[in-house]
Amino acid sequence: MTGSAARTRSREVRRLGIGEVLGALQPEFPDLSHSKMRYLEDCGLVDPDRTPSGYRKYSTQDVERLRTVLVLQRDRFMPLKAIGEYFDAVDRGLEPPPIPGGMPRAPRPVVDGSVPGSEHFAAETQETRLHRAELVASAGIDEQIMSDLESFGLVSVTDQGYYDADDLVVATIAAELATYGIGARHLRPFRTAADRELGLVEQVVTPLRHQRSAGSPAKADEVAREISALLLRLHATIVRAGLRRA
Repeated sequence: MTGSAARTRSREVRRLGIGEVLGALQPEFPDLSHSKMRYLEDCGLVDPDRTPSGYRKYSTQDVERLRTVLVLQRDRFMPLKAIGEYFDAVDRGLEPPPIPGGMPRAPRPVVDGSVPGSEHFAAETQETRLHRAELVASAGIDEQIMSDLESFGLVSVTDQGYYDADDLVVATIAAELATYGIGARHLRPFRTAADRELGLVEQVVTPLRHQRSAGSPAKADEVAREISALLLRLHATIVRAGLRRA
């Protein structure tokens, strides 16, 4: 590694002590103090690393998060509880509510169904975690549709109590189909067909995953994506051909 590269790397991993952070932010926020920084940490709004000796070390992201806390307090008069809810939404991949006490929503691209879709299947699903009420609100469905989607296995909650971006896309599509009189019970065959397609993928991929070569996991993932994309294209083509013949 060259000297300049080493210096760049050093700047990337450098952490600031609490005094350095205070010195950087105090000109913009004169009321900031060591005790307030510790209090904001106790509230869970910032979580700096600790050295083995117990000294706080702030990353660039920690400093920006701290600055955001102070701006929300000063300019929007948000209480710390509301700021905590703001960051909870951000950390779960949601758009924070425009006003304190509002309902966080999923980002628009997720609601629109672009994650995932047949043309975006190779992309990883966006890291989004929603509570039940947030999913219902973001998808524009009612509790009855939500309960039906769960009962037919079209959406499912994780052990941590969250729904993800795939659940949101399914719920959003179900809401649109409901306007045509197509209910969740009509969508159950899609769950069954998807499970069968997954079985086909696993038949091919499982032996690849058990190979001992270093690239086997990556190769298995790539093959799974390729086959899945082909199955999606096949399904869409068969439906399109059926509609044309009808």
